[in-house]
Formats: sequence, C-alpha cells, structure tokens
Amino acid sequence: QDIEPFSMTFALRFAQYAYHSACFGKLHHMGPDQMQGWTRRFSGDMEVADAFIPGRVEAEFARYQREDGVGKWSNQKEIERAGIGDSWVNRFDRRAREAAQDYVLDHFCGSDHDRPTRHRPLLLKLSLLQPHYPYQIDAERFNYYLNRVPIYQEACCEHPRLSRTQMGPDVQATTRDIRRVTAAYYGMIDSMDDHYARLAASLAEVGEDLDEWIIVYTSDHGEMLGQHGIWEKTQFYEASVKVPLIISWPKGFAGGRRLSENVNLCDLFATLCDLCDIPMPAGTDSRSLAPLLRGSDQPWDNVTISQLGDDYMVKRDALKLIDFSGHAPAVLFDLERDPAEQNNYIDNTAYAGALSKLQEQLSSYRSLQRKSD
Repeated sequence: QDIEPFSMTFALRFAQYAYHSACFGKLHHMGPDQMQGWTRRFSGDMEVADAFIPGRVEAEFARYQREDGVGKWSNQKEIERAGIGDSWVNRFDRRAREAAQDYVLDHFCGSDHDRPTRHRPLLLKLSLLQPHYPYQIDAERFNYYLNRVPIYQEACCEHPRLSRTQMGPDVQATTRDIRRVTAAYYGMIDSMDDHYARLAASLAEVGEDLDEWIIVYTSDHGEMLGQHGIWEKTQFYEASVKVPLIISWPKGFAGGRRLSENVNLCDLFATLCDLCDIPMPAGTDSRSLAPLLRGSDQPWDNVTISQLGDDYMVKRDALKLIDFSGHAPAVLFDLERDPAEQNNYIDNTAYAGALSKLQEQLSSYRSLQRKSD
C-alpha cells in the first residue's frame, strides 16, 4: 500500500530483534518498499504499481489502453460465474503454501547443505487470497456445500428457479444463484483450512511442538454475500467489518476462552510484541490483547475505530456509529437490540448520551489524524 518506505511494522520490529521474518502469499505492497520489514518474501503479488514507477513517461503510458470490456468483473458476472473452477486465486494460494512448506524445511533442517537457520527465532506468515472472488472451488467441495449452506432470507425470491430479484443496485439473482455463490465461498474457506493444516503438519514433521507456537488466524475483512443487498466488502456492516481472530498458544495460556470485547487488527502489533517480550515502539495506536488472553481483570476500553476513505465506524460495547463525513446520513446501530442491523437509532432520543460519546471519540480520532498529517 501507499505508506512511507521502511515504516515501522510488526515484521520490521521482530526483524530488529533477530527474528527471521518470512511472509508467503498476499501482502499487497504496491510501492517501492516491497518488503515492509519482512526479511524473506514469496508472493505472486510482488509488483510495483504504475503510480510508483519513478520518472514514468505519461505519454507512453497513454499509448497503451485496455480494450473495452476488459477489467474486473462486475458483481453480476461474479455471481453468474460462481461455482466449480480453479481460478487464479486458488493457484496463488497453492503456490504460497507450498513455498511456506519449503521454507520450513530449509529453516529447521537445511539438509541440502547443512545450513539450518533455526538458531534464530521465526516469524512466519501465510497470507491466502481465499475466500476472495472469483467464487470458484473444486467440484468435491462445491457439491458438498451446495445443498447445505444457509443463505440470507432477503436473497430469496418467490420463484427461485424462474425469477430473478434485485439484489443491490447492480445485481439480479435467484435463490439458486445465491446458493451457488455461498457454496463456493464455504468451499474456499474449507480449502484455506486445508492449506493451514498442511503447513502445521510440515512444522510437526521437522520436529516442532505446535503447543509452543503462538498461532494467529485472522482476516482483513469479511464478505456481504448479498446481505442488505450488498456484495464484496466496503461497508461497516458486521458481515464485512467483523473478522475472525483466533490466537492459540497452548503452553502460554491456561485453557481456552472466547472473548466478546471490541478489538482491532492493529492491536496485533502490541500483542505479539508483548507475548514475545519485545519492546513496543512508541507512537502507535496498538493495544496489547495479552491481558484479555490471560484472563486478567484489568479494565478494557471497549471501543474500536475503523476507517475507509472518508467513512468511519466507531463501536463501543454494542453500539456502532457509522459516519460518512457528510456525504450520507450517519447511522447508529444497537447490535444487542438489533443484531441484523435493520434499524437506525440515530434520531432516537434514548441514545442521545451514548451517541454524544461516540461522536466525541470520533472527533478525537480525527484530531490525531490531522496532527499526524
């Protein structure tokens, strides 16, 4: 992404403390600093975007234009073509997982030239594209999930095999269409599980005790899958903004627990540093989740903030404020009272006090942004 080269990242911080920081799969670093702190990287998306090419000759770029109709598929076409297939996404993930397995063998065994690097600790990241569109998966998984997946009721229409209903501004689909998309999506998640299981098996094969590993499983965003008539991401509904976050460390945590506190992916920076006894650099917004993971009774500020362009989400406890910076009316959801996010309580006087606190939190966040700029 477009951030300053050699910015402080959790990968760089761990590398500073003698870790081998190895990433396999998607990173989406499109600028001149392709590593962003990783000391080893294998990725099919390692490329510098046109905008970052120094001295690019605009007249030459203008000579080469795509033909009409070439580019990202529309949401309509994504739905129509969902089903059985082996897309570039699946191939990307296979290569990334295989490269990670090769690296594990070299790092812990190095048997070809007797050059293992296991004397230094390892930060290993496998980033998969799935379950990203195009929604395609192998026949076995697709057929397994096709008649098993739940679909959103608002996606259904009265005569699903004969008629199509409007599913958002750019999509018309039948119940069967939605079921096919959802089955492919489930199948891709199943495929992801298999990739991670294979990597874990490779670690065990070279003699690693997985109970000693801190393993984090998460995602950058969700998928609307037609809920609220929306496809892909780019919305602050729970289906898009709420992601899995599983942290496993059997020899570090006493038992397992499921937490409901509001946290943010940026909190992983401080959390990993805390768990690995690495000093956290100053000037970050990251909060360590270690006290929550260990069952500490110390107070937790149960708020999180997310931003997408000029759109903001502030969530405290079960209340979620979505602010569109004036280009659309603000929305207030009460997830405890209305988990399906169907009702906007922004004008409900019973929420005036809580709304004021959320707006104050957002204002404080924006002030910090202006100072950093």
